[in-house]
Amino acid sequence: MTLLVVEGLTKRFGGVAAAKDVSFTLDAGEMLAIIGPNGAGKSTTFNMVGGQLKPDSGTIALDGRSIAGLPARAIWKAGVGRTFQVAQTFVSMTVAENVQMALLSHHGRSRSLFRDARALHRDEALGLLAGVGMRQDAERSVSELAYGDVKRVELAVALASRPKLLLMDEPTAGMAPRERSGLMALTAEVARTNRIGVLYTEHDMEAVFAHADRVLVLVRGEIIAAGTPEEIRANPRVKQVYLGEAGTEAAMRARRKAVA
Repeated sequence: MTLLVVEGLTKRFGGVAAAKDVSFTLDAGEMLAIIGPNGAGKSTTFNMVGGQLKPDSGTIALDGRSIAGLPARAIWKAGVGRTFQVAQTFVSMTVAENVQMALLSHHGRSRSLFRDARALHRDEALGLLAGVGMRQDAERSVSELAYGDVKRVELAVALASRPKLLLMDEPTAGMAPRERSGLMALTAEVARTNRIGVLYTEHDMEAVFAHADRVLVLVRGEIIAAGTPEEIRANPRVKQVYLGEAGTEAAMRARRKAVA
């Protein structure tokens, strides 16, 4: 089932087209990666879908509803969750409390004060934490966690709003190689189990080729290729302008170290 339809998305900054006539679709349960060199328009496209930027032209439809140009909070309410390149969590709170805060907001109770707030939605929070492998750390302070585990908590927080679409901005940034693989495998499992579409930007080619169902390649604001990881790896133009010899494992390891 097609979840997200983006057509003709364009954004200019002055005389520069950061995104030009970008079109793609994303199915429920699918992992779609956006890659490209610096300045390719990845973040611009990503932020227009998430509501941080308003497109100059084009359409964005989520589950048949237009969300183009809506503010970020309205897009969140429409069913779009997000994680960030630098994990956004409350480090002074426990793991469970972070997820409970997200659930309070999702259920519309965040503007009221409750003396028993720590008891609200606790079982639901623990269930979400179990789904990302963090149930055993529920009572630990986030400040005590390894960064890879913080990223898992952030994923649970994003899932608290029961999103249809999950946006992930450089999800593996700052993580060790084993942590990267584990997080992306977990995300793929959660996406397929819950029929959540995942759109993510990424520089680590292993996180792309090992876990994406499809890949978009942007260069100078335009999509130059779209297809399966295997098709993108073999695409001569993509090799020329971005991957180089990235069809080899050695090149992917070198690129991963460069962005670590």
